[in-house]
Amino acid sequence: MNPLAEPADQSSQSTPRRSTGSLTRRIIAISALWIGVLLLGGGLALDRVLTNAVTNNFDDGLSYVLTAMISSAEIGPEGEVLFNRPLADQRFLEPASGLYYQISGAGHEDWRSRSLWDRAIHVTPEMIANPGRGIDNEQFAEEPLRLMARTVILPGSDTRWIFIVAQAREGLDAQIHSLRTTLVHSFLALGIGLILLAMLQVFFGLRPLRRIRKEIARMRAGEKTRVTEPLPREVQPLVEELNALLAHNEQQAEEARRHAGNLAHALKTPLTVVMNAATAQSPDLAGTVIRETATMRRQIDHHLARARAIGRRGAAQSRAEVWPSLEAVERAVERLYPEIRIDRDGDHTAAVRVERQDLDELLGNLIENAAKYGGGSVFVTVQPSGQWIDILVEDDGKGIPEAERERIFDRGARLDSGKPGTGLGLAIVRDVAEIYGGSVTLSESEDMGGLMVRLRLPAG
Repeated sequence: MNPLAEPADQSSQSTPRRSTGSLTRRIIAISALWIGVLLLGGGLALDRVLTNAVTNNFDDGLSYVLTAMISSAEIGPEGEVLFNRPLADQRFLEPASGLYYQISGAGHEDWRSRSLWDRAIHVTPEMIANPGRGIDNEQFAEEPLRLMARTVILPGSDTRWIFIVAQAREGLDAQIHSLRTTLVHSFLALGIGLILLAMLQVFFGLRPLRRIRKEIARMRAGEKTRVTEPLPREVQPLVEELNALLAHNEQQAEEARRHAGNLAHALKTPLTVVMNAATAQSPDLAGTVIRETATMRRQIDHHLARARAIGRRGAAQSRAEVWPSLEAVERAVERLYPEIRIDRDGDHTAAVRVERQDLDELLGNLIENAAKYGGGSVFVTVQPSGQWIDILVEDDGKGIPEAERERIFDRGARLDSGKPGTGLGLAIVRDVAEIYGGSVTLSESEDMGGLMVRLRLPAG
């Protein structure tokens, strides 16, 4: 609404429509969230796999050294452990080199590599409980270790010797850090790329909708009457429905203008007759007014019935069951003509694509006419016929000559003027049926000898 508008004008302005937000932002947000979840889960899984692979490779090196130590160890003359050949890695000889070994046994002094210098590795229950497995060790505060231990009884000795090989975690941690940094940067770049790709997809994917909006704006500006620009197959059904809706609205507007013109033209002559009679002070003025008023009432009733049917036809979901409508009409007609017998047969589940009020009016006119002009018996049959429902109304009256059957649909046409009525029943039935895409035909009833009216309506 315009905040500068006068208060008196605010009531005439339309209420702003609520929006559920941007479809573009919603799709991009969902895509970004899903991409983030997938990349996070995949990154964590890949980090675990690669970290375990690097750690296992590190442990394999410790296991190789530990196996070499055990295979070259033997018992000396005084019961101590000796190597029958020196270990190949020179780091065992360099103090604080980061690679260490230690051999411990109950009742014997620990035999440590020169690289340990004056430090010693304390044997813990975890080392004994996990032989041959890599264990993180924080005994040296300035140098975290990863070690592997194994308990062995050497030939010529009853002592259970604990062989320990340890290596500083600095190299392992550096590899893991480098690996994780690479993963984070790679997955971050991949995530940004995927989100940008999703944004491009949304931008170009929703482009036809923006084109439709521009086309509608051009139609509102009066430049076009239909959306004619070629669009993708996924959007084309929407455009076809939109064009069909526009055509339907134009048809309704044209029908409304035509009915207004017809009604004005139909009322002009009776009004002129009444005006002339009143101006001339005609002695039969009362009779003229009554006669012309009845004519005007017939015209108004007819056009109002068509207008109601056209207005309700806009509901695409119109549906009414035939049998309940027949029962209601039968009860009403039997109150007007208690001496008439009405029988029904056919499909009890049939339904038509017609508003219930219009269906009642159609059946009411047909059955009332059959009861009024028949010989005392009316028979109604409901027959499904493919995409249609045929409703047959038969009576045992005199019928209508074939030459008169088309004329009886004219407004005000009556073959029996001795009975009350306006002569609009069949005319209204035909107009309303045609509005819904149906039809009405007249023929002779083979079983009852009178008139048979076939009302055909689209099946619901």
